[in-house]
Amino acid sequence: MRQIILDTETTGLEPEEGHRIIEIGCVELLDRRLSGNKFHQYLDPEREIDEGAVQVHGLTGEFLADKPRFSDVVADLIAYVRGAELIIHNAPFDVGFINHELKALPGGGWESLEHYCEITDTLALARRLHPGQRNSLDALCKRYDVDNSHRDLHGALLDAEILADVYLAMTGGQTALVLEGVSEPGPGEGVDRGIRRLAAERSVLRVVRASGEELQAHESRLGAIDKASGGKCLWLTRGTS
Repeated sequence: MRQIILDTETTGLEPEEGHRIIEIGCVELLDRRLSGNKFHQYLDPEREIDEGAVQVHGLTGEFLADKPRFSDVVADLIAYVRGAELIIHNAPFDVGFINHELKALPGGGWESLEHYCEITDTLALARRLHPGQRNSLDALCKRYDVDNSHRDLHGALLDAEILADVYLAMTGGQTALVLEGVSEPGPGEGVDRGIRRLAAERSVLRVVRASGEELQAHESRLGAIDKASGGKCLWLTRGTS
């Protein structure tokens, strides 16, 4: 089972107003374990970034000026997500932006994101699990005891890593473990912030056999149930039917 946790950062809120994607971050889960296979790309939006957006993610036009454009990375992005289940928090926002970018590419030839992969919205999932409660990523981190103390600003790759932990906790899986002794990030490491993760190993279940004394007690208990029910103990009759 291949799942991709995806997040984006943008120049603003509405693609219909000409806003663009400026960062894409993805992490891969294979059979609910982080594989270490990531996709991370900053993008030159070829337009100004809203001041409010800069305050959220800290990405400026100067920083992005020498980065590739969406058209330069689209083939790699689609190849990375093709055939996977995309896990996105508030999926309509990110999918809307990606589809707008795909549609605007010169020459066409690209389908909408839904054509290449299945999409699961963790915000919709959280609202079903916790109706009437706050279900932002920060709120879910608090609810599921996921550490997001290193999240000073939003970042696509960092938020994808955090969402992976939240998703696994929400759906009953184990979250990733942060390696001890990870140093602070050096210059140029961006929002990845030097965070490294190791997927939690699933332990092998130990089979414990009942002792003779326990089996005798079990049979005695079934006999009492059978007597009290007038010979209708299902656990006794099932094996003889």
